Amino acid sequence: MDIAEVRRTLEDAGLSQYQADAYVSLLELGSASATELADASGVPSARIYDVLRDLEERGYVETYEGDALRARARDPRKALDDLRDRADRLVSAAEEAESRWEAPAPDRHRVDIVKRFETVTDRAVEAVANAENEVALAVSPAEFDRFRDALATAYENGAVVKVTLVAEDAEDLPVASAFEGVATEVRHRPLPAPFLALVDRTVTCFAPHRDSLNEYGVLVDDFSLTYVFHWYFSTCLWEVWDEVYDERAGRLAADYVDIRRFLREVEPVVCAGGHVEVRVRGTDRANGEPVTVDGVVTEFVYAGESRSASEERDDGPDQPAGPVPLSQLAGRVTAYVDDGDREWSVGGWGANIEDIELTRISVTAVERPDGERIEEANLA
Repeated sequence: MDIAEVRRTLEDAGLSQYQADAYVSLLELGSASATELADASGVPSARIYDVLRDLEERGYVETYEGDALRARARDPRKALDDLRDRADRLVSAAEEAESRWEAPAPDRHRVDIVKRFETVTDRAVEAVANAENEVALAVSPAEFDRFRDALATAYENGAVVKVTLVAEDAEDLPVASAFEGVATEVRHRPLPAPFLALVDRTVTCFAPHRDSLNEYGVLVDDFSLTYVFHWYFSTCLWEVWDEVYDERAGRLAADYVDIRRFLREVEPVVCAGGHVEVRVRGTDRANGEPVTVDGVVTEFVYAGESRSASEERDDGPDQPAGPVPLSQLAGRVTAYVDDGDREWSVGGWGANIEDIELTRISVTAVERPDGERIEEANLA
């Protein structure tokens, strides 16, 4: 760096032009009278005394009396510390500006487009670890390892955790024991897929798969927009792929966060004459307040159909009633629950005609048509 650049840098650090000129000249001279310094630096003689006083107050120089007022540069360590401190603050400010440009805080906007895939995964790890009700995640096996601790925290918090592992070869998947205490259910998609994390019906973190030509990500903090990504996850990343782990071991789940999943698994039991007791937690649409209802499932309504207890669904000659196809559940899906005093209609995410918008429905007991009763502790 030449001497002119040093002067400009000192000015950037807060010195005036005259102060920078005088200080650089004094470094070269060692010591000088005010007059000699004015001549060497080009600072007007009428200003040199004020310049020296200001430099002395800042700790750059010291003055003393000789045959005339003289000055010498002080031990440069203080001045250098000041410069380094300013440099550190500038670097920190630059890094913070870059960080905010690449990853604006999600709470300031409903939708943010970011440049780096790592920004998306960083936000997703944070959101998953704070999940309270549900997590849906589509990741590679390597990414699953990164999310393991966050998923375990969400699971411990009581969240229902669904994970789709994206890997061409099933041999690349972790062993089943790796999912215990981490996920509720895991499926395998052998085709490339984007990264996607959905948390508590509000947070979405999305990025194209790693082979995409463009690297970017989408961060959403919005109930309605996350619902769109929820349907993408359900239809493209979940329903059609093979199950590789299910903590329920084939039994009814103790907890459901999806009204459609609840209907598909519980309706055959109800329609065959089974008795299903549940606890519904959600929002009372009449007043917007949280509500909890304990009762018995009496009826399901979907796609123009109504199925009540003991009313078997006709799936064709000699065909037992099986799960309702997902294609029939794209519209209205309502479950009716009788608490002994009244019958409540329960809808799923975004319900607008039912009494309750479901947050979670827990199966507390099941009495099968043959009279076998299964209590909550043995459901899953």
